[in-house]
Amino acid sequence: MNIRSVAVGRADLRVNVRGVQTGPLIVAHRGNSSIAPENTMAALVSGVRAGAAYLEIDVHASADGVPVVIHDYTLERTTNGTGRVADRTAAELAALDAGSWHSPPFRGERVPALAQVLDLIAAAPAGLLLEVKPFMPRALTAAIVGEIVARDLTTRVLLQSYDANVLRDARALAPAALRLGLLRDEFDADPVAEARALGCAAFNPSVEALLATPSMATTLRDAGLLVMVHTADHEDTWRALTALHVTAVITNRPAELLAWQSDGPDGS
Repeated sequence: MNIRSVAVGRADLRVNVRGVQTGPLIVAHRGNSSIAPENTMAALVSGVRAGAAYLEIDVHASADGVPVVIHDYTLERTTNGTGRVADRTAAELAALDAGSWHSPPFRGERVPALAQVLDLIAAAPAGLLLEVKPFMPRALTAAIVGEIVARDLTTRVLLQSYDANVLRDARALAPAALRLGLLRDEFDADPVAEARALGCAAFNPSVEALLATPSMATTLRDAGLLVMVHTADHEDTWRALTALHVTAVITNRPAELLAWQSDGPDGS
């Protein structure tokens, strides 16, 4: 597949998410994970084909310090391996089957290295929302940032984490052009102050938190912060988030969300 041939209606927004848009940006959660096994290259390519403005991935480090793309700290749920991701070398992780658990057609899908995903992004009309898992040592955060910088992708990646220490390390290590996002399932006492203290451009709350306190969308937006909400898969939620003028909706159903946006929130 020539990824450059993929037509994505929101390609111009991949660098500057403050650009003109008719609705929230679409972020493919762990790739197009309703169609293909999450955090695999198949899911990520499918996310591009589905028209997502951003692909979202999760990054851990292997035993030998290589950034790898997988959600869990352990291997059992999404691979045929066992034990902790951090106890396996990159070569051992790459040898695992990360697709059969989803469905037979994806047998043999692998755990990608971050380098593979960044190479995809370099050739694709989409940006990357990269979640660094908590407790990542500074040296490994540096390796992640280094992979991004080496490919000159700092303006097309937003690095997010729940871990304030990871974000502090990234801010100290990364060029200013690399945007950071603070991930939260619940709001801090002062989310604007917390995000600013960490040098973040985005505060990315859960759907549940934002819909419980919808005024926070205006508070964050008025403070100049991006609001990228996780994770919404149903039309009623898409409609509510669109009405709140959030920056982006993270979803497992990017193609369906794009079709819904194209029809208009009233279904017309």
